[in-house]
Amino acid sequence: MSGGIGSRFWPFSREARPKQFLDFFGTGRSLLQMTVDRFRKIIPLENIYIVTNNEYAQMVMDELPELKLNQVLLEPMRRNTAPCIAFATYHINSFNPDANIVVAPSDHLILKEDDFLSIIQKAFSFVEKHNTLLTLGIRPSRPETGYGYIQMSEEQLDGVTKVKVFTEKPNLELAKVFYESGEFLWNSGIFIWNNRTILDAFHRYLPEITNRFDQGLDTFGTDKEKAFIDENFPFCPNISIDYGVMEKATNVYVQAADFGWSDLGTWGSLYEISDKDENANATLIAETLFFDSSENVVTLPAGKLAVLQGLDGYIVAEADGVLLICKKEEEQRIKQFVADVKLKYGEKYI
Repeated sequence: MSGGIGSRFWPFSREARPKQFLDFFGTGRSLLQMTVDRFRKIIPLENIYIVTNNEYAQMVMDELPELKLNQVLLEPMRRNTAPCIAFATYHINSFNPDANIVVAPSDHLILKEDDFLSIIQKAFSFVEKHNTLLTLGIRPSRPETGYGYIQMSEEQLDGVTKVKVFTEKPNLELAKVFYESGEFLWNSGIFIWNNRTILDAFHRYLPEITNRFDQGLDTFGTDKEKAFIDENFPFCPNISIDYGVMEKATNVYVQAADFGWSDLGTWGSLYEISDKDENANATLIAETLFFDSSENVVTLPAGKLAVLQGLDGYIVAEADGVLLICKKEEEQRIKQFVADVKLKYGEKYI
């Protein structure tokens, strides 16, 4: 999945070039490229599909020229993850109805790749044997308000735990309870299932989508697919796969895991996994000097130097004519900053 705009990483991530297309770590590879590189180790390239927005089609092809055009599935508009996944499922179903599928965001960081790929391969075996919807849950390392949580039940199947309940992002007090209980995992947003299982779930829980897509079954996987999707996709409900399917289904299981995961959803999550100096300052793609400063995260265009004095716990980010200086603990306000900038200056800085 590669259609989001990453507004919480503004000004580094923009609508014209969102975070999945950015090289966060100066490696020469974007998050999207790193995701494809990772999965190519266990999945043939011809079996990898990118679902993105129409406006990002050329960027995807530029970054992944090895893909064929029919491996890039284009949404005419953003309708959240359930319609996105349903589109890909129907496309895959047209030529491989027994496929085992892993669904993953294109903008996550995974540090322990070998561990991750081993878990995915075991997950494929699990969903091939069992009619289940499997998700990966991350063992929390701290109370975290930026992630959804999954509560585990005591029921297991072949060593995999049945989900008791999904919960939304908690406040700090509740996050501490979740963390200390040992019953909760972070929701990674990575899913594994068999094509037939997820199709059945869509028909059962989201008939608003399947009633439309079933009308065009003979178009999926053909040159008529795009016209059908362009006409019908906008009528799909704007709903996440979590709300639409996972919270309702009774055959949902979670594999607890630790593979050095971060969803890179916020500057804070990026700060957590970044290298830091002796005063816990993190510098990304820039040169910095810190005086009487601690726990800051700084990113600037290449070739720029930042000198910080007396600053503690801030985000300092410059990109494409915008400089943001914001307290880390108040970064949830960045979305509002973006809205206010758009209101005053139009699209110029968005």
